[in-house]
Amino acid sequence: MQLTDEEIAAMTPAERRALILRLVPRPGGLPSRRTIERIRKWRTALIMACVAVLVPWTVYLALTLPDHYVARNWGATWVGFDILLLTTLLLTAIGGWKRKQFVFPTAFASGVLLICDAWVDVMTSQRGDDLTQALLSAFLVELPLAFVLIAGPLRLLRYLAVRHGVIESGTRFWRMPIPIPDLYADHKVPPA
Repeated sequence: MQLTDEEIAAMTPAERRALILRLVPRPGGLPSRRTIERIRKWRTALIMACVAVLVPWTVYLALTLPDHYVARNWGATWVGFDILLLTTLLLTAIGGWKRKQFVFPTAFASGVLLICDAWVDVMTSQRGDDLTQALLSAFLVELPLAFVLIAGPLRLLRYLAVRHGVIESGTRFWRMPIPIPDLYADHKVPPA
């Protein structure tokens, strides 16, 4: 059976999505749906356990940490952090230049590292010029760049999902289902 451009144009978005998902070949090496579901449940349980432990730990730290603390390896800590940031930024630039999908995790990681850098710089700065410089750096460089590095790839992922017919154009990013039919009981991607 052959579909004409007019027949495809007459299809509803849901019909086009169903057709696209039927035409996409099933990649080899995917674990069974049962295995995927077991992994998803264990990972979710692990993350929830981390959340449950982190809440009282954070309260404990808030109540017990000293206001002043002299850290060992201060220079190595910051040089190591900056090397990590430099590496993720370089990988992001390479991924963007070559139009490779690894730009998504590297850009996101770079953005998160920039937010962490801005936070720690501001929080550890001495009052006066040191704090002013940290605030200017955070608000004029680090946080705007972090926004670009996080929001840009997320918008591109959403665009790809719309372009490939997985979601409708008005769907918000956080409502996008994972577009692999094998993940769902009825082998259909749920609507957004």
